[in-house]
Amino acid sequence: MTRARRPIALFLMLSSLHWLDSAASSDQVPAVNSRDAPKRPVLQPKHTVPPQVTYTLKNLKGQVCVRASLGAQYVVRENKKKYYFNLNPGSTQASGYCSDKKTLLSLDFAGGNLQFVFIKEGDVSYVKTIKGLLMPTPPCKDCQNKTYIGIVDHEKLFSAKPGLSFRCKSETIEKLSSTLTLKLVPLQIQAFDLASGAFGKEVECSADYNKRMIPIILGAVAAAICLIAILTYVLVRERRGRGYEQI
Repeated sequence: MTRARRPIALFLMLSSLHWLDSAASSDQVPAVNSRDAPKRPVLQPKHTVPPQVTYTLKNLKGQVCVRASLGAQYVVRENKKKYYFNLNPGSTQASGYCSDKKTLLSLDFAGGNLQFVFIKEGDVSYVKTIKGLLMPTPPCKDCQNKTYIGIVDHEKLFSAKPGLSFRCKSETIEKLSSTLTLKLVPLQIQAFDLASGAFGKEVECSADYNKRMIPIILGAVAAAICLIAILTYVLVRERRGRGYEQI
């Protein structure tokens, strides 16, 4: 090869190597953006009041068969500590099915769900089963990846007659497992016989009833004590007056 052709051959060789390197780079698998990965629930170290939202479910006829207005919070116990997760209305969707005697309402979100199974039996409807599923990111550096599952079954919770809704402003706590607890506050829920898709007349929970009645009972007792004290004072004064008259 002559000296004049050597620079040309070297240039062609370097160009070929650059083309091969570019081709190899274009065949590489693109990096996965971490933002595209499904988000998992993040447990919080402190309790906050869960936001209240209304969920509805419709049957095949397009009629509302379940209506639930609630704030829901999972409480996780891990390493003798409590962690909290509130259901976010913006990322939670309602699903399930409706029938004449049994209805399922599932509140689904990335990394878990909350399910209610309603039963209609005679002249009463109630929640028979509550299931919880939570797959959060580890809450601490030394914590392991865990899935928390719990269930309350064979119960008659939130019972009401057909056409009525169950309501509780007080905190409702259901222990689903040794490591997973569900808090509902407030709660209004109804399945079956929803006229125009709206809640029926409310059935008050026992906790709300006690909170409402205890002040009334205490007030009545205080009034009775005051009345007895006044009557006692009047009677004693009258007896003393009669004694002075006899003298």
